[in-house]
Amino acid sequence: MNWNEPHEIGYLLSENHPDIDPLTVRFTDLHRYVLELPGFTGDPKASNEKVLESIQMAWLEEWQDRN
Repeated sequence: MNWNEPHEIGYLLSENHPDIDPLTVRFTDLHRYVLELPGFTGDPKASNEKVLESIQMAWLEEWQDRN
């Protein structure tokens, strides 16, 4: 899994952090959460604000579906 898979990452974040509202997460923490996901192999330096925002929105969709 890499930075270009926001929906997969968002799904996994919702599984690993079900009680966190994605809109309350700072991008520095989001970056760390993504790097900690099992199977994530992306370069830590390859993300940017646009990529993190896309992941955050995908996570938000998953989170809203669960709540």
